[in-house]
Amino acid sequence: GRTKFRAGMDLYFERHDGQAATIEDFITCFEDASGQDLTQFKLWYTQAGTPEIVTKLTYDRSSKTAEIKIDQMQPATPGQTKKLPLHIPLKIALYGSNGQTFPLALEDGSTIEDGVLNLTKRSEVFRFTGITSRPVPSLLCGFSAPVRLTSELSDRDLEFLMAHDEDLFNRWQAATAYAMRVLIHTVSSLAHGRRTHRGAGYAHALALAIPDTKLKAAYRAELLKLPSQSDVARDIGRNVDPALIFKAHRQLGRMIGKLLGGDLEEIYASSSPRGAFSPDAKSAGKRALRSTVLTLLSYRGEPDDSERVWTHFCKATNMTDEAHALALLANDTGPHRLKAVDSFYERWKGDHLVIDTWFAAQAQSVLPDCLETVRALTGHPLFSHAAPNKVRALIGNFAMQNPLQFNRPDGAGYAFVAEEVLKIDRLNPQIAARMLGCFRSWRALEGGRRALAKKALISVQKDGKLSRDVYEIVTKMLDG
Repeated sequence: GRTKFRAGMDLYFERHDGQAATIEDFITCFEDASGQDLTQFKLWYTQAGTPEIVTKLTYDRSSKTAEIKIDQMQPATPGQTKKLPLHIPLKIALYGSNGQTFPLALEDGSTIEDGVLNLTKRSEVFRFTGITSRPVPSLLCGFSAPVRLTSELSDRDLEFLMAHDEDLFNRWQAATAYAMRVLIHTVSSLAHGRRTHRGAGYAHALALAIPDTKLKAAYRAELLKLPSQSDVARDIGRNVDPALIFKAHRQLGRMIGKLLGGDLEEIYASSSPRGAFSPDAKSAGKRALRSTVLTLLSYRGEPDDSERVWTHFCKATNMTDEAHALALLANDTGPHRLKAVDSFYERWKGDHLVIDTWFAAQAQSVLPDCLETVRALTGHPLFSHAAPNKVRALIGNFAMQNPLQFNRPDGAGYAFVAEEVLKIDRLNPQIAARMLGCFRSWRALEGGRRALAKKALISVQKDGKLSRDVYEIVTKMLDG
């Protein structure tokens, strides 16, 4: 609790101010100030790995009790195969169908006033009474412990938490988990030639969550953002097809844009800038929300949506709006794409920092001619392989922020980056070595792309003039 924690901190400074104190000294102060034995808690300092908490909730309508079973899973790490259970503070809330939380009264008559369950065993069961309807649990509120959490929340539970959870981190987590679940399901459906409308539930849940104007604009912007394509690939883990992930990502974005079109258009209009530009947090939040909404509306692919992005670009009074619109227009197959690219260049060609944004927007384009564009831009007068910022802006963004085109099924994206790494290595080995990070997950790709990525890495390794930096990285990637 706050009071005893503050008492422990005060005691620590009283005893050790100006000294070279140890972790043991630090924890002893909290034991003395609170009267609690923190011996088990000290295992956090000696046991490696991130623990996983697995929860299962069951509800008995007749006795009006809810039972939560919680298991601690400790990952095996070198030299630590047998691990003891940790002391883990798990803060929870149980929500009723009316959106209100139930008092956390245990079967033995005690009450969890602060919502924190202190886990000290490998497996524990907490039984709560007075639960008049099946509750929806909000777990790890306030991120009360640095653990991985596995629960059995249904789509309906996640929809509920998106609309009602008072813990804003968990509300965002529910939206992210739901979106990730839909995206992975859509990827699987696409791979098997099936259609799915599962994303409609997620879109309707967003429709309930985003009109809440009591939430800050910056938070609503985060709530509306889909997990990145790289995040989806990481969750899938094996035989990753970046083209299917891109298709699933756009399919869900398009569904949200269509189903929530009216709400999104209203938010966009109400977030329009009024008065002079201001860098304060509130104004920045409004710009972030407006940009996120603009992106979702652009996924619909209707003529009005393209015109809206073009107007956004033309009327931008700050770099945030202008650069975001440029990035969207770089994916536009209509006439606005080249006009925006040329207009931005003419306006900012004298500013070598801003022109990096111009390179980046074209490098991240999902259009089929992106690789040819990037290859041509390596010969542009304002690009130089000797300038790290230019390399990161153009080649780095293509390799690390454009999974669709970098992972082309013909392997041309891999071959191009491998060639560029060798050129950069002659000038700046450290930047070249970092650039190879785009191949870090090559083993997780589906078979065809995996073979082509490996071929590109081997071509780098076989170069006779490699720096020690690049040789070390590429060898580890191939041998690991």
